[in-house]
Amino acid sequence: MKIQQIRNATLVLTYANKTFLIDPMLADQSTYPPFPNSVRQDQRNPLVPLPVPVTQLLNVDAVILTHLHLDHFDETAKELLDKEIKLFVQNEADKAEVKKAGFTNIEVLTEQTKFAGVQLIKTKGEHGRGEILKLTGEVCGIVFKHEDEKTLYVAGDTVWYEGVKENLSAHQPDVIVVNGGDNQFLEGGSLVMGKEDILHVHQFAPKATIISVHMEAVNHWTLSRAELKQFAIKHEITDKLLIPEDGETYSF
Repeated sequence: MKIQQIRNATLVLTYANKTFLIDPMLADQSTYPPFPNSVRQDQRNPLVPLPVPVTQLLNVDAVILTHLHLDHFDETAKELLDKEIKLFVQNEADKAEVKKAGFTNIEVLTEQTKFAGVQLIKTKGEHGRGEILKLTGEVCGIVFKHEDEKTLYVAGDTVWYEGVKENLSAHQPDVIVVNGGDNQFLEGGSLVMGKEDILHVHQFAPKATIISVHMEAVNHWTLSRAELKQFAIKHEITDKLLIPEDGETYSF
């Protein structure tokens, strides 16, 4: 497999000779206002440009949307993606919304979805803790499996909680992508994983390689790459934790 970090949660994954675009946020830098009730209200989203020409991201076999928040599926993605492209969503409500945007080839992920020989297994996640979940709504992750590839778990917008443990136990992934920017509103706590969450993932799945994405790209991030790198050094997990720059690619 080959995983390219694009920006925020946007990934290009080549797996079993198929190319997947995951959670596309494709707008130019500073297109959208900042997320409210959070830090950096003077900075518009996305905070950083795409590291590759946007046209390079459109020639894929399928698109996967873990949920429909703006920083995972934005207006530019809706405009630019081929309306007939194979598009996977987490539930019927998201399917209805994506259909409104003009897409015609939409499938709801299950625990038994297959695409061109690749198993796509929907996994649960929680986009925060406590009362904030009423605002953030339902999200999912995905496990990719194929006989010729290592098992990949893209956790999506989730914090560390019992459901992630269950996903790790059930699928024993070799590679885990976590959304690790510890994004927050001013009240309500972490919306995605912070450094302690990532450490828990490592401790529960010590043999896996972890890739932390969703960093420094939208205004409400609170965990920087530099801070996470220092944390990894302190806890001696630098050999198991990758923190890519935008545009960086890993092969496994």
